[in-house]
Amino acid sequence: MKYAVIDIGSNSVRLMLWAGGTLYKKLFTTRLAAGMQDGLLQEDAMRRTQEEVCAFYAEAVREAGAERTFAFATAAVRGARNGDDLCARVKDACGLAVDVIPGEREALLGALGAIGTGDGGTIDIGGASTEVFVRTGGKTALAISLPVGVVRLKDLCGQDAARLAAAVEEALSPLAGRKFCVPFYAVGGTACTLACLLRGRGYEDGGAHGTRLSYAWVRDEAERLAALSLQARKALPGMEEKRADVITGGAVLLAGVMRTLGLDVITFSDADNLEGYLRYRGFVC
Repeated sequence: MKYAVIDIGSNSVRLMLWAGGTLYKKLFTTRLAAGMQDGLLQEDAMRRTQEEVCAFYAEAVREAGAERTFAFATAAVRGARNGDDLCARVKDACGLAVDVIPGEREALLGALGAIGTGDGGTIDIGGASTEVFVRTGGKTALAISLPVGVVRLKDLCGQDAARLAAAVEEALSPLAGRKFCVPFYAVGGTACTLACLLRGRGYEDGGAHGTRLSYAWVRDEAERLAALSLQARKALPGMEEKRADVITGGAVLLAGVMRTLGLDVITFSDADNLEGYLRYRGFVC
């Protein structure tokens, strides 16, 4: 059976087509969380997101032949006072009911995609939140969603390295003192972009999965990115152009999580909450 899953994220809308395995993934940057004021999603961001969700839905159902299509939303929608408005627009426009998932479940979905039901840890840096999940001895040891992500960091701090570091340190305080002896994986756009920068090649060649990122390299790369202009970041081999304005904060954030948890190395996994959602719903063993 062929399934499509749409992730309405705070930075981008993503589509996965699955049939016995992941056939492909596609992404469009909509910046749903950008410019939020008084807990309200901005009109332009909602319009962009609605249009892309419906476009992905049409492609998944009409062209790719998906027999079932699911859509879920994460931090920007669940935290917004008008998040229900976006869900209603999507429902009216293309008939998709949007599953707004809580933070702890979002952490679980990333883990189900990257490590299945085995032991390990995952870090998922999104646009408006960061999720950390750890399973050890077959039991959940940590499942947390922190209200910090690359879009929020950009809105708050721009590219100011000192302000980014201070914001990240404050946001990561709930992780202080936690240490785990399990392998860790990073999922999501920040980790993917950093893996591509390390390799010097874009995501399209399919080789980013499994890239190991050391803490020392991520820390140094964050410093390098902060010192570059936006145009210089866009020109870096492996850089996805629409992520160039948020990758500095993402690198600072990933380095901060790794430092706080005492992680020397982390592995990028291309399998993430899209696969995890199907596993959570019982459609993947």
